[in-house]
Amino acid sequence: MEIYVVKAGDTVYKIAAEQGVPADTIIYNNQLEDPYPLSIGQALLLTKGESAQVKKAVETGGYAYPYISPDVLAQTLPYLSRLFVFSYGFTPQGDLIPPQNDDTFMIEMASASGTAPILTVTPFGPDGRFNNYLISQVANNMEVQQRFINQLVETVQQKGFRGVDIDFEYILAQDRIPFAQFVANVREAVNAIGYPVSVALAPKTSDSQKGTLYEGKDYALLGEAADSVLLMTYEWGYTYGPPMAVAPINMVRQVVEYALTRIPAEKISLGIPNYGYDWTLPFEQGVSRARTISNVQAPLTAYNNNAQIQFDETAQSPFFRYYKDGKEHEVWFEDVRSMQAKFDLVEEYNLRGMGYWQIMRLFRANWLLLADRFWIQHNL
Repeated sequence: MEIYVVKAGDTVYKIAAEQGVPADTIIYNNQLEDPYPLSIGQALLLTKGESAQVKKAVETGGYAYPYISPDVLAQTLPYLSRLFVFSYGFTPQGDLIPPQNDDTFMIEMASASGTAPILTVTPFGPDGRFNNYLISQVANNMEVQQRFINQLVETVQQKGFRGVDIDFEYILAQDRIPFAQFVANVREAVNAIGYPVSVALAPKTSDSQKGTLYEGKDYALLGEAADSVLLMTYEWGYTYGPPMAVAPINMVRQVVEYALTRIPAEKISLGIPNYGYDWTLPFEQGVSRARTISNVQAPLTAYNNNAQIQFDETAQSPFFRYYKDGKEHEVWFEDVRSMQAKFDLVEEYNLRGMGYWQIMRLFRANWLLLADRFWIQHNL
């Protein structure tokens, strides 16, 4: 695979002729829509023969809701070791709550493709947000915790899951140690039936990092308690924040380097975002709300608004600005260059692999680049 950056005057057919790559391949790899518009600065993935590099084996994962398109799921599963089904909740009494949509087809499709379906559990309250009270209940009340674990194990066995992922956020500081022990207890029970337990970690850079997102997550304790961890290394640029890269590589690197002081590399997966954001300017704290945009849609938006895509070398992320209806917009997203930078980090630090939030929208070039760089471990 090679990455080509579009210049003024380029067309798909001109690039195909100059690079010796079939135009149909460029169109397919990059999900280009007829009449195949290209934006200046757009990064294209070109297939130019078999990879000659020695590949590192990695474990890959992707989160998906049960309303994912079966076609998108079918095209993505060959590149996944694990499919994280998002998500199961629970009551204050510890009773497990299944997703609103039936997830059976996801479990069956994953198993048929050699991808391990993983039950993801989250402490969402009635308002759909992470709930401190639910976390405290299951972490500190042993009766509630045991009921939760019993139902978790039963559901894994009945539905055909091959593991559990614990995605709890905004844990209270005083629940730091009880939460880690809770994860260890879940692991003991799930390991007993032959399956692993992973835990998602907020992107910390020190033990003493302040904030409700960080204080309840102890990297050392959770790294020991779980079979593996996912660093949620995204959302620097987020819906309610100012315009910036979603996963700037310089910030991602800081999280990885801190994590490696507390957790073995073979337990760590790097979180990767499969989306971008479109902000309307000027940004107003508490008022502005960015619109989510797919990595395939972003270059088309640039083209339709006569914008030139730029690349931030520090963040290793693409971005552009455009005007529409008298308002200026700023867009940050992911392309094959930014993905390459994240893959480089996985290889540099010999991490376990990577996990994607989320795979609801197909980004074919990413998966092709991933497969060119790594051997994907399948757990079934």
